[in-house]
Amino acid sequence: MSTVFVTTAYGGPEHQQLIAREAPAPRPGEIAIEVRVAGVNPADAKRREGRFGTSAPLPLALGLEAAGVVTALGEGVEGFAVGDDVLGPPARGLGAFAEHTVLRASAAVHRPAEVACEQAATLPIAGTTAWDLAASAAQGETVLVLGAGGGVGRIALQVAVARGARVLGVASPGKRELVESAGAEHVASGEGAADAVRALASGGVDLLIDVVGGEPLRALAPLVTEPSRILSAADQATAEELGGAGRPTSQDALAQITRLVAEGSVDPHITARFPLVTAAEAMAAVESGHTGGKIVLIP
Repeated sequence: MSTVFVTTAYGGPEHQQLIAREAPAPRPGEIAIEVRVAGVNPADAKRREGRFGTSAPLPLALGLEAAGVVTALGEGVEGFAVGDDVLGPPARGLGAFAEHTVLRASAAVHRPAEVACEQAATLPIAGTTAWDLAASAAQGETVLVLGAGGGVGRIALQVAVARGARVLGVASPGKRELVESAGAEHVASGEGAADAVRALASGGVDLLIDVVGGEPLRALAPLVTEPSRILSAADQATAEELGGAGRPTSQDALAQITRLVAEGSVDPHITARFPLVTAAEAMAAVESGHTGGKIVLIP
């Protein structure tokens, strides 16, 4: 038997618990893994609450990012072998907060030796989101990241810096060092943020990356020289209203962000590690919204 962290009903954290299940076997096109580390994201709580829909059967296994070791191959899988170190999102809703899970081979990548397993576990969701938002940044451009102090925002800062852009990161005053350590210039969030950006970039900004949404996004949107380059992973409706778009997606995002971590250009900045038996505490920490980095679970 294997252990998995689930919610038994859509709603609050009171429905979360650890249960036992058979280690899932891979179907055609899938690989089974022993989970070594799982990443924890705000999306996990949203999924538990039913904000992505309530059609999935209960109990619902939680966790969207996994890094581990291949234990079995499904029919037709090529390019992977038992014993390989891999990372990816779990398949079929089987969850990453588990001792064992299954990945679609087409969505998984090998973990390079230069990438720690803990780092790898932060990339399938947070890392790919950051890549997709920042991949269009170009050499010499000025990029503004709203929500730069969180897990996704800080990775987006680093992606844009790696692509040769000048990067301004909007975050709370207490996260100044966190933003600057990623190679960006800090802008304090709040009512004065737009004026501060104008002072730093009098000609405007070329790309606005948003992971906050709402009124802060509206306040900063006029600073973008081309509204179509407003990209939001948090508030697609507002971004589109302002002339921009939601998060773009690319098929090679996981491979690309993994490459940047292997090269040393990106550090996901893991701030806390929890054993699987305390997964509820890890979820609560992420839901607090004050992590300033990534949280991982270790089965």
